[in-house]
Amino acid sequence: MKAIYCVKLADWPALEMRDISAPSPGAGEVLVRNEAWGVNYVDYLMCQGGYQLRPDPPFVPGLESAGRIVATGPDVGAFDVGDRVMAAHRPGGFAEETVVAERQLIKMPDAMEMTAAAGFRSAFITAYHGLVQGGRLQAGETALIHGAGGGMGHAAVQVARLLGAQVIATATGSEKHEVLRKLGADHTLEYRDGFRDAVKDLTDGRGADVIFDPVGGDTFDETMRCLNWGARIVVVGFTAGRPALAKTNHVLIKGASVTGIRAGEFGRRNPAAAKANLEVLLDWAGAGKIAPYISHRFPLEGVEEAFRAIADRQVVGKAVLTRDA
Repeated sequence: MKAIYCVKLADWPALEMRDISAPSPGAGEVLVRNEAWGVNYVDYLMCQGGYQLRPDPPFVPGLESAGRIVATGPDVGAFDVGDRVMAAHRPGGFAEETVVAERQLIKMPDAMEMTAAAGFRSAFITAYHGLVQGGRLQAGETALIHGAGGGMGHAAVQVARLLGAQVIATATGSEKHEVLRKLGADHTLEYRDGFRDAVKDLTDGRGADVIFDPVGGDTFDETMRCLNWGARIVVVGFTAGRPALAKTNHVLIKGASVTGIRAGEFGRRNPAAAKANLEVLLDWAGAGKIAPYISHRFPLEGVEEAFRAIADRQVVGKAVLTRDA
């Protein structure tokens, strides 16, 4: 079978496709024949050596995939051969077949397509955890979603809308704004043009209640100037390249809080809460209320092209790899 390897950590990752033997599942594991793979900014960052989890090369990148179970090991109780599943990897997903622990699998809703499933897990689990546990978002509040054209941001727009919030989404480029309005954003702003005054105007001078921020840098700095009293800033990442420094005088004056979230670690430490989050998301997905928006599709060997599209900020929503791209 074929697998993509990162063979050197570098500003531009060195990748190669290799033919390797198919793995065999052990106790509590299944073998998944993948049909689609989600490509995330974190995958790109990990291959640069810039993520907190830093495997030594050569390694197989890829944090999420979707496919069918083709074999099960001993002691697998909740899954059968033929089940359609979403799989999480730490990493190791960019391969035609992968061995996955049973606890890392999610059964796909019947109506969900493989490409959608491949781009669903990390985006929507992070968005829901960030807005619900991190931001404590309530119906009627205003959610300011930064980087809304990206993988987590476009999911956060949909989740915030379903939670009953007014949604203000920031992004760059008319195509992203058009997509975000279709996904439920009440207002879209070009964040690089400055957004403080616009957010104030749209909230009758109050400012935003919950801010979902995967961008950081200058975007975080300006966010500190358009907070409502009691605002909750949810730090998800630093795609701007610079972690920001919160001005504590602004936090104090606004009675605000700044919370960092890591959805994977939250799930490992709070499995019951993570399971409850997932049940809500799968119900919404099964009813057609949420879905990843996929702007780019590539074959498995097109990982480098997918990374380029992400680095150049061409992707709207998600990029995926598929067998039939």
